[in-house]
Amino acid sequence: MSESVQPIPPFASSPDVLPPRSLADPSVREWIKHITFFLLTFVTTTFAGIAIAAPAVDPPEPVASGLLGYVLYVPEYYGRIVGALLSLAVANPTLLKSGLTFSTTLLTILMAHEMGHYLVCRYYGVRATLPFFIPAPPLFLPGTFGAFIKMKSPIPSRRALFDIGLAGPLAGFVALLPIALVGLLNLQAAPPPSGGQVIIFNDPPLFQIIAKLTGAHLADALPNPFYMAAWIGLLVTSLNLMPVGQLDGGHGTFAVFGQRAHKLIGRLAFVTVAVMSVLGFIWHGSPSGFLYTVLLAVMLKVRHPAPEELDPLGRGRIVVAIITLIVFALSFVPFPITIT
Repeated sequence: MSESVQPIPPFASSPDVLPPRSLADPSVREWIKHITFFLLTFVTTTFAGIAIAAPAVDPPEPVASGLLGYVLYVPEYYGRIVGALLSLAVANPTLLKSGLTFSTTLLTILMAHEMGHYLVCRYYGVRATLPFFIPAPPLFLPGTFGAFIKMKSPIPSRRALFDIGLAGPLAGFVALLPIALVGLLNLQAAPPPSGGQVIIFNDPPLFQIIAKLTGAHLADALPNPFYMAAWIGLLVTSLNLMPVGQLDGGHGTFAVFGQRAHKLIGRLAFVTVAVMSVLGFIWHGSPSGFLYTVLLAVMLKVRHPAPEELDPLGRGRIVVAIITLIVFALSFVPFPITIT
C-alpha cells in the first residue's frame, strides 16, 4: 500500500548497485516480528472468512445493570457473537474450510502486492522493510487493515519511483485474476432475503467482463470465499491507485507528471471521492465511502519526496502507465456496497 520515506543517505550511487548485504537484509528479530504479524493476520482473516460464510448468529443479549453493566454491554455482546461463530466453525468443518480458503487467497493477493514493491526496492538499492500485515479485530469484514512496506532510504531516480510505485498493484492484480475466475465460476444463487438489512457487494468492471465471457450469473448470487477475496483485492487495488499522496497511484502520478500536477490531481481525486461518499450514503445507504475520504485527506497531508534524479521515463513506462490506468478502471467501483 502506501510507503513512507525517511531522509537517510542512499546506499548506492547507481540504481543497479544494491546496498551492503548486512544493511539490506532483515535481521532475525525483524523476521520474527513480520512473521508474527503475518500469522496474526492469517488468524483474523480466517475468522473473517468464517463470518462471511456462516449463517447469522443471534446470541442472547447480556443483562445490563448499573453503570459498569452498561459500559461492558457492547464488549460482552461482541464477545458472545465471536464465541457463537467460533462454536459454529468447530461444529461445522465446512465453515472452517471456507475461512481458510478466504484467508489464503486474500493474503496471496496482498503478499503479491507488497512483494512487488519490496523486490523492486531491492533491485534499485532502496532500503525497505519486509511487508507489514495488519490484523483487524473479529467481525471486521476483511479481517485485516491491509499491508504495507516502509522505505528507509531516498528513491534514486524518477524511473525507480515509477517502478516501485506501480509494481505492487500490478503484481496484486495479476495474482487475483485466477482467484476471481474461480470465484465467479463457482457462484451459487442466493436464498431469498428473510427480512432485515441486506448487504450487496456491487461488482467491479473486471467481474462483469469475466461474467460475460464465462456466462457466470452475478445477479442474486451468493458470494463465495474466492469471490470475496478477489472483490476485496480489487477494492484495495483501486484505493491504492488513487493519485493521492504516497499511495501507489500518487507515486505513479508524481513520476509521470511531476510535483505540481501530483498535488493538483490529488486534490481533485479527494474532492471526487468526498462527493461520491455523500452520494453513496444517500443512494446506497452505505457509509463506507467516508472512510476512504478520511484516508485520502490524511494522505494529502503527507509530503511526497522528490526522487534524486529526474531522468526520462521512456516509452515502455508510458505504456505501463496506460496499462495501470486500465487496471484501475477494471478495479474501481464508485459505490462498492449497497445496504438495503
